[in-house]
Amino acid sequence: MPIEEAHRKLVESIFPVSGEERVPLADAAGRVLAEPMLAKIDLPAFDNSAMDGYAIRRRDLSGGRSLKLAGKSFAGAPFENPVSPGCAVRIMTGAAIPPGADTVVMQEYVRVKGDRIFIGNGVEEGEHIRRRGEDVQTGSELLASGQQVTTAHIALAAAAGIGSIVAIRRPVVAVFSTGDELQQPGTALTAGGVYDSNRVALVSALRQMHVEVLDLGILPDDPLQISNALENAVTKADVIITSGGVSVGEADYTREVIEALGEICLWKIAMKPGKPFAFGRVRDTPLFGLPGNPVAALVTFYQLVVPALEKLRGLTPKAQTSLHARLISPLKKKIGRVDFQRGFYARNQQSELEVAAVGQQGSHILSGLAKANCFIVLPRDSGDQSAGNQVEITPFLSPFA
Repeated sequence: MPIEEAHRKLVESIFPVSGEERVPLADAAGRVLAEPMLAKIDLPAFDNSAMDGYAIRRRDLSGGRSLKLAGKSFAGAPFENPVSPGCAVRIMTGAAIPPGADTVVMQEYVRVKGDRIFIGNGVEEGEHIRRRGEDVQTGSELLASGQQVTTAHIALAAAAGIGSIVAIRRPVVAVFSTGDELQQPGTALTAGGVYDSNRVALVSALRQMHVEVLDLGILPDDPLQISNALENAVTKADVIITSGGVSVGEADYTREVIEALGEICLWKIAMKPGKPFAFGRVRDTPLFGLPGNPVAALVTFYQLVVPALEKLRGLTPKAQTSLHARLISPLKKKIGRVDFQRGFYARNQQSELEVAAVGQQGSHILSGLAKANCFIVLPRDSGDQSAGNQVEITPFLSPFA
């Protein structure tokens, strides 16, 4: 199946999770709003000074008169009396403008002698005053429902008096790997054993996507144990991700177990790496079956699963940024599948984008992926690429960046 069609079918097959919860603002980063974020106060909440200086009535400067110091206004300790004619108030940045004052003069432009100040020419009325509500007004929408909260949003919300948000419930994603050869990283590796890098990387990526992860560990190549794990997962998770067992090997049981418990909706994608990717349902729970080869697992996760999970979280899946860069060295490519080669791009001294493949491009070569910062996307019907050709690249985004 062409990758474009697979992508469309996956996104169409996924629906946002139901349920809402109130979340403290400090814990809201990455959450998706279920209700708009509305300001509780004006920002600024009152007219205040943008500089350290002196608050005055501009009309009192006519004739070059000196002004008498009447007091001080600090942030949190305002000068509350009206400014009398011929007077000035010492004021600090962020302090409330005293009643009657209409201008702040920077302290650098003021000469102080005893209890009087002398101000030169060139002062404009209204200078260096932050006006109430010029940033945000009470009741205005700071962020719409369905948007993901960022650190900047949190800072704005806190300043506007918001202490918590109503967010869409975080989806629960169950993850497990299959394979008799797999072992947990950090343990002693036995003969013929392979460390389970896929599940560890997937759990890390999923946590960056602000979902709850149900890590079901490593399962042997045993249909009964795989079946039991899937039956357990559907009672607790909104979606299931497996790694391995979806190809055509004698010990690849995951696909047949999925078909026994539910259905396979699509299998085999015209992409490299990642052809033996599967998507199906187990008791109506969506399941993504990733290949066992580590690079293939991560590439299919990034290209096909991440957009679907964004929709599951209540977001509109974002399109990847596509750029064009000049190849530094030639690339091998067979016609028939879209090829996602791992590359590193940068600007040369002429500010032109250049890209080169990183290391060997086998679906088991993790070192190249670790050094890459983009995919070199070679179309299905294209062949070998010569140095100097312009090619499409997609810079890595989260959770790869």
